[in-house]
Amino acid sequence: MTPLRQQMITMLQLSGKGERTQQAYVRAVRLLAQCYGKSPDVISEKELQAYFLHRKNGDGLAPASMRICSSGIRFFYQHVLKRDWHPLSLIRAQTEHRLPALLSAQEVRRLLTATTPLHNQVSFTTVSRLGLRLHEALYLQVSDIDGQRLQVHVHRGKGAKDRYVPLPQDTLALLRAYWKTHRNPTWLFPATGRDKSKALRPPPR
Repeated sequence: MTPLRQQMITMLQLSGKGERTQQAYVRAVRLLAQCYGKSPDVISEKELQAYFLHRKNGDGLAPASMRICSSGIRFFYQHVLKRDWHPLSLIRAQTEHRLPALLSAQEVRRLLTATTPLHNQVSFTTVSRLGLRLHEALYLQVSDIDGQRLQVHVHRGKGAKDRYVPLPQDTLALLRAYWKTHRNPTWLFPATGRDKSKALRPPPR
């Protein structure tokens, strides 16, 4: 790892950015460096401006991807290199306004029932019933489940915040039944393998 990348990660951690945000910002700077074939600290202001235009007009990045690109690069130049270049203050990603595609309760039940294998069905059901993000569900631990109070302790959600969410009785029964198939002492959803009971981490996203 280069000293610049390590410095950027340190600054991201100090600013309280979540792990996935850190990874996305570091990747944005890495792509910039790869584009020009040189370290990002020697890229000029004009080159940076041209890069933003290329990503927006040439690559046709979606607004959300463009926002990550610009935010990551802006963070690097402003907080790591201490450069407050004009293009950094100008670049803005267009905000999308899309209505979500909603499924009926019956459609959700049919999808969950049809999901295979079993660990996917249980994890997707947990996401749906508890209103979790996929990452939050995958990293649930046995100790996070409070069967008496019927609630789940979700660690480091969006914004690195903890919270408690209600746990329906039928979802608790489903999680208990699934846990009995692997009996891992730590993870509710251990990584798949020959012996899930000894898995040291959850499955990859």
